[in-house]
Amino acid sequence: MTDQLRTSTRDLEELRERVAAWLRGRVGADAAVSELSRPTANGMSSETLFFTATWSEGRTRCVARLAPAEEAVPVFPSYDLRTQFETMRLAREKAGIPAPRPLWFEPDPGPLGTPFFVMERADGEVPPDVMPYTFGGWLCDAAPEDQRRLQDAGVGILAALHEGPFTKEELSAIGTRGLRAHVEAQYAYYEWAHGRRRIPLLERAFDHLESHWPEEPGPDVLCWGDARIGNMMFQDFTPVAVLDWEMAAVGPRELDLSWMIFLHRFFQDLTVAMDLKGMPGFMRRDDVCRKYQELTGYQPRDMDFYELYAALRHGIIMARVWRRRIHFGEQAEPDDPDDLVLHRATIEELLSRWRRRPAAPPAPGC
Repeated sequence: MTDQLRTSTRDLEELRERVAAWLRGRVGADAAVSELSRPTANGMSSETLFFTATWSEGRTRCVARLAPAEEAVPVFPSYDLRTQFETMRLAREKAGIPAPRPLWFEPDPGPLGTPFFVMERADGEVPPDVMPYTFGGWLCDAAPEDQRRLQDAGVGILAALHEGPFTKEELSAIGTRGLRAHVEAQYAYYEWAHGRRRIPLLERAFDHLESHWPEEPGPDVLCWGDARIGNMMFQDFTPVAVLDWEMAAVGPRELDLSWMIFLHRFFQDLTVAMDLKGMPGFMRRDDVCRKYQELTGYQPRDMDFYELYAALRHGIIMARVWRRRIHFGEQAEPDDPDDLVLHRATIEELLSRWRRRPAAPPAPGC
């Protein structure tokens, strides 16, 4: 087994020539493109390319986002790059979110073999996924007050986005709408990703969600989708870029809040399993909910439901990632399909917690 996840099958030099030809058609015949590179920790959903574009009227450090090639065994069944591009633009222009400045969207698959968009590159520090930021490094080793400043700033990003002055027409073009549609879309994704070899643990989680459905889901807002600090760049513990909008949707605020809380728990649980301390006081549910209510006046509700849903959603994605590793010979097929879920123990603990309660919707509140 290798520790390096394969994320692309495309040749960088061929891509550079094709990007340069495309750019000349956009900004003029004198346009040039530097050598392309991929980030050290390239995302597992879309493909990301770094380059510098120069032409007579400008020079810009760029990031291109492409849908993955089919032979790369994509994590998601489809990639709506136009919606990602427009969502970033809306979040930046109407809610003041520091999303990267969108530059160009190319719907024609001809130039690079797939639609893509280009945005301006930002600079900052990112809490890493590999090795997880909870294992050590600039955030884990920071003073508690700086960790809290970063946490509150991350919650502030969600508050600003959810309170954004978006019109119904703008929201109608973004992803699913409402909690029911969101869960149904996740089940369809599960069927696509794991229908050939089903994962009983994840199906049990779907059943529990259905049995404990919120009586009154909160109002629908624009949700970032992949709302976590690992998708932010920071300078002096302040967000300067908010990245990765492919999971954006319109739904209850708790979708983003629970995802941010759970993704930290996911990394913290891995850290504890390695006998490391990590960051046990960071991104605690009560603290996040309290700060969010302070900023918006809205009290998050049904957070047990949404925490299990976040763990389930992440389980579908991570199991798909492991299936990719199996496909490329980087990981053996487990005997028990539940072992495809890296945080299996966490989901089992959450389900056990629910079994100890009456089969009724949880009370509102954190």
